[in-house]
Amino acid sequence: MKQKKTASILRKFLLFNLLVFSVLGLFTIVYLNAVQPNLVKKRVQDHFTIIKNTSDHLQRLEVSFEEKNIKNFLLSTRFLFQSLDRVQFFNLSGKLIADTNILDLDQNVFSEIDQIIIEEDLNNKPISDSTKAGKLNDDNDKIEQSIINRYKDEPMIIENQTQNNFFVSTLSKISINKAEVGYIKVTEQADDILIAVSERKNFVLRTVLGIAIVILIFSIFLNKYILKPIGLIVQYSEAIKRKSDKNFNIDKFFVRQDEVGKLTKSIHEMTTELQKRTNRAETFSTDLAHEIRNPLASLKGASELLDKSDKQNDKEKLLKIISHDVERIERLITDYTQMLKDEASLSREKMDKIDLIEIINNVTEDFKNDLFNQSKEIKITINKVGKNGKGFYVLGIESRLEQVIANLLDNAISFSKNNDTIEIELAVISNNYVIRIKDQGPGFLESSPDKIFKRFYSNRPKSFGEHSGLGLNIVKNIVELHNGTISASNRMNTNGAQIEVLLPKLV
Repeated sequence: MKQKKTASILRKFLLFNLLVFSVLGLFTIVYLNAVQPNLVKKRVQDHFTIIKNTSDHLQRLEVSFEEKNIKNFLLSTRFLFQSLDRVQFFNLSGKLIADTNILDLDQNVFSEIDQIIIEEDLNNKPISDSTKAGKLNDDNDKIEQSIINRYKDEPMIIENQTQNNFFVSTLSKISINKAEVGYIKVTEQADDILIAVSERKNFVLRTVLGIAIVILIFSIFLNKYILKPIGLIVQYSEAIKRKSDKNFNIDKFFVRQDEVGKLTKSIHEMTTELQKRTNRAETFSTDLAHEIRNPLASLKGASELLDKSDKQNDKEKLLKIISHDVERIERLITDYTQMLKDEASLSREKMDKIDLIEIINNVTEDFKNDLFNQSKEIKITINKVGKNGKGFYVLGIESRLEQVIANLLDNAISFSKNNDTIEIELAVISNNYVIRIKDQGPGFLESSPDKIFKRFYSNRPKSFGEHSGLGLNIVKNIVELHNGTISASNRMNTNGAQIEVLLPKLV
């Protein structure tokens, strides 16, 4: 089955923002479409207050709804209509009987034919398409036709835009003493509504544009500084998994102190460590095969001679050789298995605060007991330099550091004779603690003593089968795991060897 190709984070991010933008855009369109009707409705509420006040005044003053009386009423109550541009009165048949235009100094107001578009009634009920599309001329005939044919016993809201001016009109019946006497049409210039709608639209457009620019900049930043480095790291990991020879330059990410830099360093270190382990395993397998081949050849030759030999002494010598070789092979396999277990467990064990002097005292006490039980007169001394009784604290794994001291003491004892002294010195060098283990044996014959830390190294003429040559190599691995170093040298001005271990102090 073909694996489905997954979308990149950037693509998902852009799709998510597109979805959010679409939803916001839909709500924005709905909002902008509702802004002008809502503002018009609020303005019409004011119109109805004026219409009600006018009706109350007509009823209180007992003004008959006739042309002469209404004109006189307009002249005497002009204060009611100061905020309006035009107020018109019609009788029930739709005939114009009074108009505030005759009272204004400016006789040109509404002198042109009004192009009226009826949008909706006061209750926000939609008017039929024919009504919505109808254009009414503001002369007596057209107004009469509009009132008779279009008025549905409910107030009408009329929006009219002439050139650059916007007018809102409200047409409603007037009742006096609960009797319908005519119609009143209140008209007000409402350019501020268009300005408010325009400002809101501009604000929304500027906001959308600003958000789009921010998202664009963030997307570029996300892609360049996060997604591309992560993509390169993925390609780097895939190339390692496929054992590809293609080179990826990820060194430039090491200088970054953010999460990407830390991730790059972590993956690089992990990959390097895995490659080292793989190389160690391959090299070790080759070395192990070589080391086993020698005792196997000796074992084979001794077993063949054993069948042909008739002398008892020769048979005993051959049996000793066979036993020696078997012990050697057994030791190699046992130590090899233990080393593999140690390398696996070392990466899982947790490091804690440890006092080196306590570890040295515990290990030394165990060896002193063993020497006493074996009737060996080898003296072990501990010499602390500096600190004045304070602890020698490091960050490490207690059991592993005990293993280091034990292996180094065992190595020193194997080269020591009765009445020899093994000295353990613990001192401070700069930001490190140094452990020196000195013996009085023959020392190192090699020009480079550090060879003893290689696998399967053995320079023991006696008890050869008791050692696999892996002990000091294991010690070196443990020390390096603790970010330390180990070295070997011959002692100055005296016989013997010296092993020096440096471990960083715990700050």
